[in-house]
Amino acid sequence: MSDLVLFVAFPYVAILLAVVVGVYRYFDNRFTYSSLSSQFLENRQLFWGSVPWHYGISFILLAHLLALVFPRGWSALLGGVRLYVLEITGWGLALMTIVGAVMFIVRRLGNARVRAVTTWVDWLLLIVLVAQVVSGFWVAFFYRWGGIWYVHTAVPWLISLLTLNPQPQYVATLPLIPKLHVLGGFLIIALFPFTRLVHLVSFPITYLWRPYQVVIWNRRPRRAA
Repeated sequence: MSDLVLFVAFPYVAILLAVVVGVYRYFDNRFTYSSLSSQFLENRQLFWGSVPWHYGISFILLAHLLALVFPRGWSALLGGVRLYVLEITGWGLALMTIVGAVMFIVRRLGNARVRAVTTWVDWLLLIVLVAQVVSGFWVAFFYRWGGIWYVHTAVPWLISLLTLNPQPQYVATLPLIPKLHVLGGFLIIALFPFTRLVHLVSFPITYLWRPYQVVIWNRRPRRAA
């Protein structure tokens, strides 16, 4: 019964929340459909946290997506030396994301102005993100060859959810940490419409057809010495 709740009901509820609340927020309060950046309050620490975070998490998510969309090709790719290269690369990317997430927390704790505009939802999101990347690194480091068994456990389970034929047995027998990592991903999806993460789906497509902007500099010319 618990497996059905955790690995069947919870993923569907998370996706439903993300879609329904996300659409409602977009039409109800479109101004908040952004990252609500605090860059103008502090920029240096944000840079050193944002760069490793975005580069690391982007490649990690891309690897997960490629394995989900092309499971056979991914399995064929992971042979011989390529498997070692992928494992080591995954460790490095995971460490990059951890460093970036920790920098985000240190920045919000150490800067009074940034801390003043940080809500409890921001703190919750940061904690969940740190827990997710740490658990991902844990899985990659202590459960070797994750790129291989991910294709044979999590991928079939995710496909079964997408095809509305849930089969939780693929992940129900995994160790505790991989289970928490899997559920953490759907927890982030559930939190998605309530946090700054909504900026991921807000694309400025109107830039494609809007008129060019004319920028006029009003700076006074320097007087000759």
